[in-house]
Amino acid sequence: MPNINPQIFREYDIRGIVGRDVDADVFETIGKAYGTHVKDYGGKTVSMGRDCRISSAELAKAMARGINSIGVDVIDIGLVTTPMLYFSLYNLDVDGGVMITASHNPGEYNGIKMSVGKDSIFGSEIKKIGDIAKSGNFTLDNGALEQRDIRKDYIDFLMNNVSIKPGIRLATDYGNGMVGIIGPEVLTALGCDLTELYVEPDGTFPNHHPDPTVEENLAELIKTVKDKRLELGIGFDGDGDRIGVVDENGSIVWGDMLVLILARAIIKESPNTKIIGDVKCSNRLFNGVQEAGGKAIMWRTGHSLIKSKMKSEGAALAGEMSGHVFFADKYFGYDDALYASLRLLEIISKTGKKVSELLDGVTTAISTPEIRVDCPEDIKFRVVEEVTEKLKHYYEVIDIDGARVNFPDGWGLVRASNTQPALVLRFEAETNDRLSEIRSIIEGELSAAMGRL
Repeated sequence: MPNINPQIFREYDIRGIVGRDVDADVFETIGKAYGTHVKDYGGKTVSMGRDCRISSAELAKAMARGINSIGVDVIDIGLVTTPMLYFSLYNLDVDGGVMITASHNPGEYNGIKMSVGKDSIFGSEIKKIGDIAKSGNFTLDNGALEQRDIRKDYIDFLMNNVSIKPGIRLATDYGNGMVGIIGPEVLTALGCDLTELYVEPDGTFPNHHPDPTVEENLAELIKTVKDKRLELGIGFDGDGDRIGVVDENGSIVWGDMLVLILARAIIKESPNTKIIGDVKCSNRLFNGVQEAGGKAIMWRTGHSLIKSKMKSEGAALAGEMSGHVFFADKYFGYDDALYASLRLLEIISKTGKKVSELLDGVTTAISTPEIRVDCPEDIKFRVVEEVTEKLKHYYEVIDIDGARVNFPDGWGLVRASNTQPALVLRFEAETNDRLSEIRSIIEGELSAAMGRL
């Protein structure tokens, strides 16, 4: 039995550095634990996909060995985006699925996203799998492994789900991630006029980090849109579940404003529909949804948490500042960056508007992107708890996920990242001076808490 680091079991997935936190033995043991968990729910077969990281092929084989050794069959769908793995849950006869990926983390990381039935597991269920893995108490059996290609079914579904006029001129930056295996074919078939960057999947991510929420990672996409006078640019993360958008002027459309564009279109067809945004999203999203005739809901960050909330609320759309966009409207309720890009292109096609014009009427505000502050894994949640309790004495604080501190003319947020040893901050205000004041208040408390711990 390998010695398993408990810190790899996070809120909504499993992640660690290959060779330090995870290896083939760890993945095989987790496969046994996951297989046991699936059998406890009466499951017999699961799908499995992997991203292009150098370690993913070996770790996927180990995961499959572990699952098979419990008597659960594995349908290996090979190199896919995470949304394609989710697609398999709805289009193959399976009782769950696993994706070998570390999403937008650097190349030395790898991990596992897990589903039982059609639902991503998180929180206590992931901890339960960790407990099963550490116990080593497995009832062994023999399961089968087979290969299956879902590419055609996925492409056909996307093509039949949207209506886009040919000729839209856009740049796409795949960041050497997994959307490069599918995006060019779909977008070309839909008649888009493409300028493509970094199409070839490469798990070392040689050109830039595959995180489209970081401004420096969008630099070349912005330059391409401006130099070629294109209508927009779209960037994708490593495993294809997060999107970044640049408008015709080369300005970044952050995740919350993209959700507002999509929400307005959905609400126009289905008034009173529910739209969810995570705690990092601007007040302009929540206010904009209400003004458009929808019902806005603020919720915790994390793909598993958002999907669960969507299901319980019956929401049509949800999104995070980090570029995850989840559609239940005409889709399956999970985050798919390629599908989100198609829905945006469909809106442009139907309205004839430029991307910047799709945000007409939205009040202006000054906001920061996500700010990440390094913080050791073992204290990051305690730091946030201390800051939250301190700020509650003086301000209105929403504490569903960290501390979102409301002021009459702005807000600030501090929360612990569930994927990295870091804290995530974001601020918004009506003026630069007020933004600085709000930042000073919250960052001052944060600094003091980190000093004490």
